[in-house]
Amino acid sequence: MPAPLLELCFSDRYERLRYRTALVLYALVILIGDIPGVRADVGQYASGGVLHSFGYGVLALILFSGTAGGMARRALLSVLMVAAMGALDEFIQSFLPYRRGAVSDWMVDITAAVAVVLPLYFCWPGMAAAALKKQQG
Repeated sequence: MPAPLLELCFSDRYERLRYRTALVLYALVILIGDIPGVRADVGQYASGGVLHSFGYGVLALILFSGTAGGMARRALLSVLMVAAMGALDEFIQSFLPYRRGAVSDWMVDITAAVAVVLPLYFCWPGMAAAALKKQQG
């Protein structure tokens, strides 16, 4: 991975940028997912569970990398943020006649966040240190 990309992904200097990126991606998920017919079209290629797992797992990763503080703080805030994002997504869907809000989808969101954040809790310090050391060397 090129040195600038390593710094962008792992440096504390870019935490806020990564956090904001997660918020923008979430807004895009909401906007695009609520366009009539889009979810049905995408559903031909991936199930709702796969989409929720992948989408909210990626959001958890970016939120974890963009949250300041220790690993426990990052993990807790990332999972809580994904839980809030997923709940809002399902709430919005409950008002759309061509979508439905489902607690099961929300649970998939939270499960995906935990599945992503748990290994990061243990691996992130070493990964970041190795990536930034590689970038300097």
